[in-house]
Amino acid sequence: MAVNEKGILNRLYFIAGCMFVFGIAVVLKLLSIQYLQGDKYRALVVEREVKNVTIPANRGNVYAADGSLLATSVPKYNIAIDAVISPADLFEEHIKALCDSLSGYFGKSSGYYQKKIRQARANKNEFYALAKNISYSDYIRFRNFPLLRLGAIPGGLIVNQKTKREFPMGGIAQRSIGYERFDEDGNVTRAGIDGAFGVKYLRGTNGLRKKQKIAKDKWKPLTDYNQVEPKDGYDVYTTIDVNIQDIAHHSLLGQLKFYEAEHGCAVVMDVKTGEIKAISNLAKTKSGNYYEKRNYAVWESHEPGSTFKVMALMAALEDKVIDTSTVVDTQKGVKRFYGRNISDSHHGGYGKISAARALEVSSNIGLATIIDEHYSENPKRFLKRIKSWNLHEPLGVSIMGEGIPDIPEPGDKKWSKNALPSMAYGYGLTLTPLQTLAFYNAIANNGEMIKPRFIKAVKEFDKNIETFEKEVLIKKICSDKTLGEMKEMLKNVVVRGTGKKLYSKNFSMAGKTGTAQTEYWMDDWKENKRYISSFAGYFPADKPKYSCIVIIHKPSIKKGYYGADVTGPVFKRIAQKIYTDTPIVDEIELLEVKSVSTEKEYEAYYETAQTYKTIMPNLIGLPAMDAVALLENMQVRIKVELEGSGIVKKQSVNKNVKLKKNQVIVLSAS
Repeated sequence: MAVNEKGILNRLYFIAGCMFVFGIAVVLKLLSIQYLQGDKYRALVVEREVKNVTIPANRGNVYAADGSLLATSVPKYNIAIDAVISPADLFEEHIKALCDSLSGYFGKSSGYYQKKIRQARANKNEFYALAKNISYSDYIRFRNFPLLRLGAIPGGLIVNQKTKREFPMGGIAQRSIGYERFDEDGNVTRAGIDGAFGVKYLRGTNGLRKKQKIAKDKWKPLTDYNQVEPKDGYDVYTTIDVNIQDIAHHSLLGQLKFYEAEHGCAVVMDVKTGEIKAISNLAKTKSGNYYEKRNYAVWESHEPGSTFKVMALMAALEDKVIDTSTVVDTQKGVKRFYGRNISDSHHGGYGKISAARALEVSSNIGLATIIDEHYSENPKRFLKRIKSWNLHEPLGVSIMGEGIPDIPEPGDKKWSKNALPSMAYGYGLTLTPLQTLAFYNAIANNGEMIKPRFIKAVKEFDKNIETFEKEVLIKKICSDKTLGEMKEMLKNVVVRGTGKKLYSKNFSMAGKTGTAQTEYWMDDWKENKRYISSFAGYFPADKPKYSCIVIIHKPSIKKGYYGADVTGPVFKRIAQKIYTDTPIVDEIELLEVKSVSTEKEYEAYYETAQTYKTIMPNLIGLPAMDAVALLENMQVRIKVELEGSGIVKKQSVNKNVKLKKNQVIVLSAS
């Protein structure tokens, strides 16, 4: 019995010893956590409950060449209240006045807001939303409400700011300017100028602000200020001319609607500088409306059709295998090449005509015969000439997503004996509209090929950060003799060739029509034929100022599909509206809205502003982009916030008030 009791006692001693050792271990661990690793774990707690939140910088503005605003970042604010943080006496002192102010802003009763905020306080709700997506002027109004005017502590004010990109010109050129879009992973990407120059210039530097976690996915600012202030991006000044852009947009839009086309583009380029003055890209929606879906002028590589005949004939002239008077037999409108028929659009053909006339009437047979007869034994000679103009390479424009040209060579899978005659009239190879335009612009520019350019300068206020000059790609594409002959032929295309419907004795143009079959490889093509209509050229014909290309895809063949009918009128309308006062039957409705009274007030203001340059004008009734440009050109440095687009309806600073440095001015437009 004594032995058993002794065994039990030994077990008890062992268990007690183990418990004692375990207790010592726990105490040692607690001491270690408290004194040796305490800072580490306290930092983890703080990291989980408090973090630095990125405050996005305002993106720089995008301006037209004349300073008109094309894109700007407008701040938007979400306002909430921490219903717990205010001391009881302070809360009770201001709650009724706060709710009266909320009632005056939203329209609901003051009692409604008292009930909601008191309930939030009872539930220890540290984040009760008051307003979302409000403007800067409304944000200032909220900051002055009772209780909230005391700030985050002890007033409970919670402010979250974000920015929204606004386009004063609406949908015009929005794709080229660059709106936000989302990829498959939900990440924000930007097209156009905003995308090309975003990282280096427009984006700016983000700031930091400490926020505390108060609930799942809810954070509130700990202070009224930022730890690191965001630095706004630089402003980008484009080459776009808003008047020419407006003309090109509406000219293209009207023709797309009339011909019920799938999509199209129009580009206007300054001959001497390569500056893009207008670029419009429009596509049809399911509802029948048109919008800027893609930048077709830069991105879309397609068979150019008859506009490539200019390159083909210039190659033959420059290689001296023919001259403009060389006779070519186009037969009766159909000719067989290597087992395949090539036909002309003119029924019965043109018979025997000169090479120059073959271009003027856009004879497929004529150009195919010239190129095949003189290059079939050595096609690489023809391709060498084409490549000397860099037509096989992208232009390298600043806007991302440029299409890659495709010009096949012997040995490629798509090469055959028919490749060369097909290439002569624009089939079997692909170019983008901008690449084609650059070549036509070189003809207008006495042989100098220039890279198309979208940007003039990058600025911070009035300080130049970087300027962009013209970039010459090829000093001379051909001899003066070939150049003179080509200019004369392009002029005659309009005077007596396929573009003769466009001829006007009051205004000269030069260019080439184009009509190309598309998707002809598809099984249903014979029952549902589809075409690409184009016109490329320059104006005036003798002393060119602008080059232009217009492309329209898949017009309704019931209404027409030839380049002279579909795209030629758009080219002519753009040229006439830019350069002459000649009235056009289908007059374009201009976006600019003028107010006589506003203009008179502006004239009065202008006289004063020339002396002081610091006085606030009356901007009510002016187009928003003009109003912003006017303010930003004043001598005193100010910050302009634009809400909406269209015509200015309200301004936060009254007219004739002397402006202060860094003062914020809010313009509301609709």
